[in-house]
Parts: sequence; structure tokens; C-alpha cells
Amino acid sequence: MRSSERKRTLQSKYKLRFGTLILNIAVFSVLLFLLLPAFIVIPMSFGSSEYLKFPPVDFSFKWYIDFFTNDLWIESLWLSLQVGVLTTLIATVIGTLASLAMMRGCFPGKAIIHAIILSPMIIPVIIIAIAVYGLYAKLGLIGTRIGLVSAHTILAVPYVILIVSANLDRFDLSLELAAMNLGANRLQTFFLVTLPLILTGVITSAIFAFITSFDEIVVANFISGIHGTTLPKRMFDGIRLEVSPLVASVSSLLIVVSIITILTIQSLQKEEKSGKEPDKA
Repeated sequence: MRSSERKRTLQSKYKLRFGTLILNIAVFSVLLFLLLPAFIVIPMSFGSSEYLKFPPVDFSFKWYIDFFTNDLWIESLWLSLQVGVLTTLIATVIGTLASLAMMRGCFPGKAIIHAIILSPMIIPVIIIAIAVYGLYAKLGLIGTRIGLVSAHTILAVPYVILIVSANLDRFDLSLELAAMNLGANRLQTFFLVTLPLILTGVITSAIFAFITSFDEIVVANFISGIHGTTLPKRMFDGIRLEVSPLVASVSSLLIVVSIITILTIQSLQKEEKSGKEPDKA
């Protein structure tokens, strides 16, 4: 009996180790598939050739200099930053208020409204782009900043709602009740109690809203027009028409910015967790 139990134990351990090995290989393969383009694009951005070439022949900052001295690319970068910042501000405010309504409110059709607000995350972006283009063509908003901001806000609000709602779900309602029992109204309670405690989630959602707007290409292709070319659209046109290493240099800069953004979000999450841990002293 003991020998059979030992065999079963060894077999279960062997299966567990084998399953863990297979899982690690699968995870490593996926990560390699996702990161491999970055290991190719970044070296190509430092080449001096007029065409995309890997590995690069020699080392040069030529294409980075061309990017920062090219008026068309700087104009597209500035437009993307403007649209991204405005989208972040509007989407964060709307998403935070909507999260409060969804988490605290009780009204007819709440589930339907919640599903409609989150639908841009489910519906393919190409469908949203076609619908927005048909509407904006009638309203004359093609190629305008207002059009880009409003369209990007539709795409960014669901991310804000999900992140802020997750923070509100872990929020202790007794703190709000205590503040109101001490004489604070709902507005004062929100700004003095609720907002400071969910601020990390709000900041994280704002970062996601900015990334959603800054990296968006499908809707921008439909509604940016001639004079409203964002940076992702400029990159797409550069790959399609020029195949210039300048696109690789811009991609490398965006990769660096993405890494910094991820590290920022992780640091915010660590600060939030450390702030919630009680002092052992």
C-alpha cells in the first residue's frame, strides 16, 4: 500500500512539474513573439540606410534627428499630444462620474446603460470608425480636433469606468457615511474622502485613456482628414508609401514611452498596496 501511494505521489509530482514546464514554455513563447519585433525595430532605427534594413550596416542617429527636425512629423506628434490630453481629461471626468453612478446608483435600466457605455470595448473598432465617419461627414467634423477628441473619448471612457469601478468596489462605504455624519455634504465627501482614496485608480485610468487615444489608428484613418493627421496615422502612411527607417525611430521612441508608462503604473499600484498595509510597529 505504501509503495503504491508513493508511486501515485511521484506520478502527481511528475505531472505537476511537467505541466508547469509546458506552461512556462508557452508563456515564454508568447512573450518572445510579442517582444521580438521590438528587438528588430530598435536596431533598425539606428541605421543610416535609406531603407529598412536588419541588421543595420552602421550606427547613426540620423533618423532620430530627422524626426525632431521634420515639421510634418512634429505637427502630427503635437496633434496627438493635444488630442490625447484633452481625451484624457474628458474621459477621466466622465468615466469617474459614470463609475460612481453605476456602483452607487439604483435606477431603472442600469444594466442596459452600463452595457451600452462599455460596448466600445466589445464592438470592433472598424465598425465604430465607419459609424463615426458617417455622422461626422454630416456634421462637418472630419479633420477637426473636436471630432478626434470626441471619437477617442468614446473609446477611452470604458477603460476609465472599469478601472475606477474596481477601486470603488474595494472602497469602504463607512468612511463616506462617517464624513456625512460629521456634516459634510455629498460633494465635500467625494472631494475630501472618496477621491483621495481612489486617486491611484483615477490616475491609472487616465494613463490608459491617454494611451488609448495616442495609439489609436483605425478611427483616425477615417476622420483625421488631410489637416488632422495624428502620429499613428503618419506612421501608417509612412510604412505604406515610403518604408523609411524614420518610422522605426518613431516606433522605438513609442516603445520607450510605453515601458516608462508600464513602470509608472506598477509603481502607483505598489504605493497603493503599501499604503493600505497596516504598520507592524
